[in-house]
Formats: sequence, C-alpha cells, structure tokens
Amino acid sequence: MASNHQNPPLGSRIAIIGAGVSGLVAAKQLRHYNPVVFEASDSVGGVWKSCSYNSTKLQSSRADYEFTDFPWPNRDDPSFPTYVEIIDYLESYAKHFDVLKYMRFNSKVVDIRFIREPQTADFDGKPPGEYGSLLPGQQWYSFEFVVVCTGKYGDIPKIPVFPNNKGPETFQGQVLHTIDYCKLDKEAASQLLKGKKVVVVGFKKSAIDLAVECAQANQGPEGQPCTMLVRTLHWTVPHYWVWGLPFFLFYSTRFSQLFHRRPNESLLRTLLCLLLSPMRRGLSKFIESYLLWKLPLLKYGLKPDHPFEEDYASCQMAIMPENFFAEADKGKIVFKRATTKWWFWKGGIEFEDNSRLEADVVILSTGYDGKKKLKAILPDPFRSLLELPSGLMPLYRGTIHPLIPNMAFVGYIESVSNLHTSELRSIWLSRLVDNKFKLPSVEDMLEQTSKEMEIMRQSTRFFKRHCISTFSINHSDEICAEMGWNTWRKKNLLLEAFSPYGSQDYEQEK
Repeated sequence: MASNHQNPPLGSRIAIIGAGVSGLVAAKQLRHYNPVVFEASDSVGGVWKSCSYNSTKLQSSRADYEFTDFPWPNRDDPSFPTYVEIIDYLESYAKHFDVLKYMRFNSKVVDIRFIREPQTADFDGKPPGEYGSLLPGQQWYSFEFVVVCTGKYGDIPKIPVFPNNKGPETFQGQVLHTIDYCKLDKEAASQLLKGKKVVVVGFKKSAIDLAVECAQANQGPEGQPCTMLVRTLHWTVPHYWVWGLPFFLFYSTRFSQLFHRRPNESLLRTLLCLLLSPMRRGLSKFIESYLLWKLPLLKYGLKPDHPFEEDYASCQMAIMPENFFAEADKGKIVFKRATTKWWFWKGGIEFEDNSRLEADVVILSTGYDGKKKLKAILPDPFRSLLELPSGLMPLYRGTIHPLIPNMAFVGYIESVSNLHTSELRSIWLSRLVDNKFKLPSVEDMLEQTSKEMEIMRQSTRFFKRHCISTFSINHSDEICAEMGWNTWRKKNLLLEAFSPYGSQDYEQEK
C-alpha cells in the first residue's frame, strides 16, 4: 500500500484508511491490533470537517447520533448540534479511547496492491520489484488486513456531463462544486454570494442549506435572489413530529418495520406484509398530508411525484431549515424545474427548449462519486467487483465483499443513523478478525447480499443509495445473532415494540 508518511510500527497488522466516524470507531474496536490509520487531512472528522457549510447541522437529535459507550455531554439539549459541535464530539471520542496515537495525518493512500504469496514485510519504504518505482514522498507498507473507511461522500465530486463546448469552460462566470464552497471561510463565502446572481443545482440537504446561506447574504434591496435548479424533487420535513406524533413511530420501531419487506423472511411474514401493504401506503399518505399542510410545497411546485416512503427507504429525508420558505416568500429563493437537459452558455445556463437563466455564480450540489474514489485505490481484478449491474456495491453485512480477501469496508451503507450502523459493523468486524465466529460460504454471502439488494430495489426507485432504513432493526438483529449475541428483551414487550429503533440494546450470550 502506497502512502505519504513515516513507517508504521513493526507490529502493525491492520491498516485503516480514513479517520471520519467510521474510521474512528473501527480504530477503537480494533485497537488491540495496534492499527495504523491513514488520514489524508490533518485531523479527524471526515466529511464533517471537509464538507460542512457555516450553517451545517446534524439532521437528528444528539441522542440518536452518539456512540453506545460515549454519550454526548449535553445529550438532553433539544437543538440539533452544529458541525463544530460534532467535530468536538468526535475529537473527544478519539482522545477518550486513546486512538489518536494510531493516526497518521496528512497521509493519503494512493494505491493498494494485493500480494498473493506470503512475503517478509519490508518497512524500509522500498516496494517489491513488480510494483515499479515510487513517486517522491511515497512509501509502501505491508499489512495483513485493510479496512477502507473513506465513505461515499467528499473528495471526488460528481459533475454532470455536458455536450461539447457547452460545459463550464463556456461560462464567463464562476462554477464550483459544494466541496469547493465548503473550503471557504465565512467571509469568503459571503463575498462569493453577495450581490450575485447565484444558481444552486440540486434539491437535497446540501443544496437547501446553501440556498439559505445565499439568501442571507443577499438581504436588502441590493441583494439578488438565489435560484435553485431542481431536477428531482424529494420530500423534506420541518421537524420530527407528524400531526403531533413522534416520527420514529412510523418507521423506526419493531412494530412499524413489520409493514416492510425484509430479507430471509418466512412465507407467513411475506403474506402478512402483503396484507399490511395498504396500511403502509396509508401511513405514507398520512405523512404526506401533514407535509403538504405544514409546508407550501404546492405553492412553489415542490411536491414530489413519488410517495414519501420511497425517500425514507433511500435515506433521503432531509430536515428543512426553519427560514427556508420565509426567504422564498421574500423572493430571495426562487425555483426552476430542470425538466429537460441543460448546459452552459457564456451568460449562465441554457435549457433544451432554448430558454436561458442568467447567472454570475453556479454551484453544483450534485453529490460525490464514492465508487470512483474506491476504484482509484483498489487493485485489479477487485476494482471491477465493486458494482453490480444494479448499481449497488455487494457487501455482506454491509462490510465484507465475499470475493475480495483481506479487506473490509465500513461506512458504505446508510440507515436511520449512520453512526450506529458503522459502530455495530465495526464491532462485528473486530469479532470476525478475532476469529470469534466464522463467515458463511461465499455462495451464502452472495445470496444474502442479493436478497438485501432486491428488497431495496422493491422499496424505492432510489435504491442505488444502498439504504437499509426500512429493515435496519432486522439487519442489526441478524448481525448480533451471527456474533453470538442475543437481543436484550425488556420486561415490557409493548414498550420495546414501540420504542425508537426497536430498543436495540444487545448483550453477549452467556
């Protein structure tokens, strides 16, 4: 493995790539192996450090985004934590469990090679002959196991493809991606937006937050409106209450997840789910009715064409900032539906119907290419195994690719709480490396991943995001059973059935 840093300790057997949430919890769970954590930046935090705006906040409460063995100091605070608070929390976690000593900051992994034959570890920085020469500042390291925690977001932006001579180079204004905007300090960001005709491409959480920042920078008569160029609409929620009921009751309890298909279910449960399908669709309509009443979606033409449950099943439910529609009412945020193809002209954006949208600044909130980031460092032939025709990465338990040896991937599936998802899978991975349980056969693992992908495909048209939110409790139960753990059964079974996240407290089997 090539990287830019001093050699790791000779006793290191495990490498971890990335020091975001997944990398931190993986390092904590594998610390008895004295791992080496390669982090390209100069600190922990991952996307919270590199891809956050000045206004970025967590999308859930503190209690729903905390490690099981390290609670927030002020976990009862009802406000959503800012990204600065989250970074502080992650740094405190790293210090508390003494994992900073494993970190190699400013060390970007540029290549991974798989050596089939056992070789004596060479820690003098010289690669084996078949690797060829190294660039200045690069070194090779030998490990027995590599845990990739670089995540699906950040680093490599996803840029739309434009016709020849109609790309950003044609535009006389400024074009940047949200990852570039995140690098600006508060003053520079304000100067970029103030008094400019800004177009934000996208309508997910990062685009919505950016539009609010743009509106705030353009207050007063001299301010220009921010235009959101929207291709695909998604449901947003103002808070986690629906007609006076807490949101988790609808999707995040054992009872509520009975309404949804899940892998490995019996014929009886499949029939039950089929019988309950009208109620599931009714719940989606119930939530949609509240959102249409609470938010002026119809007024601004922002009502999605698909059911709410599809956005939840693909982990795309976003909290709408309180002042978003207030700024829209003032004319500081306007909307343009991109129902046809578009490209750049020298004065802004042009559409297939020859209409034009003038702009000084265009910010692409078009996401990130996580697979391209992985393919850039993985060796052949494993690079081609990352993506099936379905578009999903087939990971057993969301962690192990059955056909890629000596590697694991943490942080590549999404759920109700990505932090909890990464933590449980890191615990599973640690016990696997410790030989406390055995993996099924390759055939059985591939069959399991195929079942999960088929459930996701049936649940939402946006299944390529690899989200397990509608069967997350069952998914966690299966992982714990594989480790030899039992679900903690509370005396009040009714309380367990209707509590958030199914009361997923686990104990090791005696």
